[in-house]
Amino acid sequence: MSGSGHELDFTIQGMSCAACAARIEKTLGRMDGVSEVAVSFPLRTAWVQVIPERVTKEQLAEKVEQLGFTAKLNESAREGLQRERVWLLIRLIAATLLTLPLLAGMTEHLSWLKPVAAALPGFLFQPWLQLVLATIIQFVIGMPFYFGAYYAVRQRSANMDVLVVIGTTAAYLYSHYVVFQGGWDTLLAGGSHGAPLYFETSAVVITAILLGKYIETSASLKAQDESLGFDQLRVQSAMVERAGSVSAVRTEFVRKGDIVHVEAHEIIPIDGMILQGESLADEALLTGESAAVMKRPGDSVWAGTMNGPGRLIIETGAAGHDTMLSRIQELVVQGQRAKSSLQTQVDAAAGWFVPAMLIAAAGTFLAWGMFADPGNWSRASLCGIAVLLAACPCALGLAAPISLVIASGRLAKRGIIAKEAGAVERLASINTMLLDKTGTLTEGKPKVNYVGPVGIGRSPLLRLAAALESESTHPLAGAIREEAGRLGLNAPSAERITYIAGGGVQGWVRGELAAFGNAHFIGSLGIELPRSVRLMAADREALGETVLYAALEGTCIGIVGFRDTLKQGARAMTGELRRLGIEPVVATGDHAAPASAVAKAIGVKTVHASMLPEGKLALIEELKRKGRRVAMAGDGWNDAPALAAADVGIAMGNGTYGALNAGHITLLFSRLPAIPEAIRLSRLTIRNIRQNLVFAFLYNAVIIPFAALGFLQPWMAGTAMALSSVSVVTNAIRLKGRLERAGMRKAG
Repeated sequence: MSGSGHELDFTIQGMSCAACAARIEKTLGRMDGVSEVAVSFPLRTAWVQVIPERVTKEQLAEKVEQLGFTAKLNESAREGLQRERVWLLIRLIAATLLTLPLLAGMTEHLSWLKPVAAALPGFLFQPWLQLVLATIIQFVIGMPFYFGAYYAVRQRSANMDVLVVIGTTAAYLYSHYVVFQGGWDTLLAGGSHGAPLYFETSAVVITAILLGKYIETSASLKAQDESLGFDQLRVQSAMVERAGSVSAVRTEFVRKGDIVHVEAHEIIPIDGMILQGESLADEALLTGESAAVMKRPGDSVWAGTMNGPGRLIIETGAAGHDTMLSRIQELVVQGQRAKSSLQTQVDAAAGWFVPAMLIAAAGTFLAWGMFADPGNWSRASLCGIAVLLAACPCALGLAAPISLVIASGRLAKRGIIAKEAGAVERLASINTMLLDKTGTLTEGKPKVNYVGPVGIGRSPLLRLAAALESESTHPLAGAIREEAGRLGLNAPSAERITYIAGGGVQGWVRGELAAFGNAHFIGSLGIELPRSVRLMAADREALGETVLYAALEGTCIGIVGFRDTLKQGARAMTGELRRLGIEPVVATGDHAAPASAVAKAIGVKTVHASMLPEGKLALIEELKRKGRRVAMAGDGWNDAPALAAADVGIAMGNGTYGALNAGHITLLFSRLPAIPEAIRLSRLTIRNIRQNLVFAFLYNAVIIPFAALGFLQPWMAGTAMALSSVSVVTNAIRLKGRLERAGMRKAG
């Protein structure tokens, strides 16, 4: 969530469809002190951002309870879903056992079942038995539907419970009327009743709906396990060395700097740096690569990764809820709480769906009673009830969320963190990919490859540059400091340092004004570059080097050339983008020569060089005005404006915590093949969602007219309504296998 304030997580129990979630969102969103609300029906979860001074968690929970639901703070959504599933199973078993005897009554409605009716015991047809069983199902097992409908109507809203209650109650009362119109003698008479009863209609519908909701809840649990399967990677305790002894300590109590011992073939419990030992580590969680990585002293390791055959001694960098694993899980949850535009549109449709079906049922009742079969209000009632029971808002509400939950989990396990659901949707439709150079297409670990002093020694030039770049986090600054350290040069201190993003740095060194940066930055300071310097720089750039200029007291004193290594798989990545119908474009702040050299190496024709951050931003806005759907892949620092402006900003992670906070999507460890992989998986996800939506709309478009025309008995319509939700959920669950196969094909 965006914005400021305190964030609260609630599990919500008692929701029956997406309309319930929309009602909770709308009500909480109106409360004073609530900044933002997101409620997920499949996850049974609400995320609320509040101003603590103006609203309390108790007030929020009370408001949810007034709507007829139960809100529990900081409870595991999985635990809530498990309890809901157990309760549904109990009700389903009871309803099934009581409905089976009532199915005997169904044989009275269908002529081809007359032989079956003749073979059944006569007491099954006794009206009093059917009445008792149907009453228990309707008003005991089905009572939660009445509560849900009551609270919805009280809020001047409607949900699936309203349709179920009106439809099943009408069917029950119709049979009740048929039984009692003959008086008590008819009720107590033995054998088959003369007129067909429809007690089994309401019973079968309630049982079918409970079955559908049980399957739906099980699917939600499965989807959640797929997307948030990080708990199985957590270690409850770590072997910590303190005061010369090693003992087990809960990971939440491990401190930064603690020494942790990890035996062979154990899950690493903390983030940290190896002090002793060598081993292989399975880092598929973070990198998406199945091959184990050799780890030696000085290398970083992360919680949740599997240690190989060697024993490791690790200095703790982060533990408990501060690890990379925990932060990834938090971001995955953050992505699931946000709604894509598809979800928003579907939620809006679900809001008017139930009232529309109530009107359609009333219209069907009047049309049959007044025109189609005048005066036959019994037939009119059955047709109106069938319309109510056929209408299914649940299928619409489930079409997108479960697929997105599964997709976000699968992406996370491939090292691709989607921080909002809309990013997955937008990524599927992009046709232009802007690629930064340094840190994106190259390793982002440049080395000083050339030093060209003018009127000054090589060492003084490096000392000056190292002094100005002493506090910068830019990769080129790090390369300068590294080269100075390698040569044993001690940089003097610099004062009043000013950094210009995408340009360079200026400051005072030993009482003299010095500057170090690119040609545009040096020119903006009014410093002229001699012809000899320009020629020297052109030669280095022709070799693919990045050149920065040094100046002292308004005079250029030399250049420094940097060479960076092209990332493995860069050319294959751009080729895959083109196969996906996406045009790759290099957009970099580097000069044209080195930018063109990199673009040529990876097979990209379009290059925009010497671009400041605002230039990249302007380029993206221009492309969007032309109707292009643009994604931007950058290092997440200097490219922040462009990442935010793009339809999808893809931040290239580098194993640091800060990288997780940039862009709409973060690729851990800058794995370039993950870019086309993410696009491919997002397209599969959106295709799956559209299949679900098409099925849900077609179902309602076909079944409801059939019910209105009298071709469906009410019990058939109710059963079909329950099965429609199951079909949508089943297709969403199939997405998991499709995503896995797509990932395996690419890995192979």
